[in-house]
Amino acid sequence: MEGYMPYIWLVLAVVLGIVEVSTAQLVSIWFVIAAVITSVCAATFLSGSIFWQIVVFVVSSGLCLVFTRPIVRKIRKFDKTKTNSDRYIGKVGVVTADIDWQASTGQVEVDGARWSAKSTVNSIIKAGTSVIVDEIQGVRLVVTPIDSKEKE
Repeated sequence: MEGYMPYIWLVLAVVLGIVEVSTAQLVSIWFVIAAVITSVCAATFLSGSIFWQIVVFVVSSGLCLVFTRPIVRKIRKFDKTKTNSDRYIGKVGVVTADIDWQASTGQVEVDGARWSAKSTVNSIIKAGTSVIVDEIQGVRLVVTPIDSKEKE
């Protein structure tokens, strides 16, 4: 069995490589590299010890992850995809249904579009109040009353 270990590590590298190719993210590339390193070690100086082969695999996986992750992050850095709804951030809207921060209910109209809304302040915002859109969380606008913004 010990004589086949280099081949087993290479098969593991191929299987992990197939997994890597089938994903959109870099998830198992570090394990592919570690399996190849372990295969070389198993074929040369670690041919008799499966325990040490596993140690080499785990350590080399960790080292590959630590040293290549920042590089991969820079290479695969994607900008956040903007959507049409992002245009509402920073705009002024009017509360059309009271916004209750505890119940997470309320509605706001911004540029003629009606949205569910929640507040950044811990109080009820009455209908008719002007608000500024701070962010979008799912299908809700997160708003702050204009008088609260002026106090900051």
